[in-house]
Amino acid sequence: MSAGRILATYRIAASESESRVRAESLAAEQSVEMPLAAIADKRILSDIVASVESIRPHAGEFEVVLGIAPATTGNEASQLMNMLFGNCSLQPEVELVDVAFPPGYEKAFPGPRFGIDGIRVAAGVESGPLTCTALKPQGSSPAELATLARTFALAGIDVIKDDHGIANQAFCPFAERVPAVQRAIADANRETGGRTIYAPTLSGGGRSLSEQARVAKDSAVKMALIAPMLVGIPAFVEIQVDLDIPVMAHPAFAGAGRIAPALLLGKLFRLFGADATIFPNHGGRFSFSRATCMAIAEAARAPWEHVRAALPVPAGGMTVERVDEMIQGYGPDTMLLIGGGLLSAKDKLVDRAREFVAKVRGRIG
Repeated sequence: MSAGRILATYRIAASESESRVRAESLAAEQSVEMPLAAIADKRILSDIVASVESIRPHAGEFEVVLGIAPATTGNEASQLMNMLFGNCSLQPEVELVDVAFPPGYEKAFPGPRFGIDGIRVAAGVESGPLTCTALKPQGSSPAELATLARTFALAGIDVIKDDHGIANQAFCPFAERVPAVQRAIADANRETGGRTIYAPTLSGGGRSLSEQARVAKDSAVKMALIAPMLVGIPAFVEIQVDLDIPVMAHPAFAGAGRIAPALLLGKLFRLFGADATIFPNHGGRFSFSRATCMAIAEAARAPWEHVRAALPVPAGGMTVERVDEMIQGYGPDTMLLIGGGLLSAKDKLVDRAREFVAKVRGRIG
């Protein structure tokens, strides 16, 4: 039954004695959402209803693998998510932990349009880890953020992104902020000969995203930051056509459901077009384990049919002192994001930022 099907793995907090009943119930819920006895059409029963591929115990719970018919997803992002974790996301004992797609299915989705290699070309970094920082805090004016961006660019940071909380607020409108910050970075690049990239936050609904994409293109922005779970996954997929630049995915709201981080932030965001994916590094402000973080990076970069590799971006309370450890753990195809850890230097910010760049480039430490 598994041939040609999407294999979705779920972990269910229930007794093993309930496993068969729960598995069959889950298969119906995630496909036809009705009792199978009420379906008279043999084609639907054989071709549409999800199949129970396997059941096995797991640490006092059990794992179920369902075979989901690709046709039920309509080859569309929101319906794929619906078939994988629609109704069962409302069952608190169920977690979606992995998905394997049949060969060729990935062609229905954009995948990273630029990937790691494209980001390297844009930033002018042929090899080794890249550096990234964030413009903060929310509440700053466009002029203040432009000045901060210039400082970071003069220090040689590869990518300067908006803090994801900086969007289109009245105190810092997108249409004012983005041209101002991009001009400041371009001026610094001309002064240093550098290739620093700016990634503004795009947010809001369809019309807002389209207008922001226009402003970004008019401003010659070379990267964008978008939170797929906030703007909606279909909007995330579609906006990339308007942007035609690398897109960095932010994980905000991605922890609201029970989907394994490596699957959502690594594999699915990559499938939906993220060229780089930000995630909370272990030992920072969040409680992800080292194993979880390594699994996200692996899912982002692992060979996968025709899908380009996405750049892992560990973040969340990182410091310059952890640079060597992070490079050793994640390897060269990584972008290290340090925001508050640099801004805490205050009047010595440019020196601290240059120290970060130098350490990543291997010139000190």
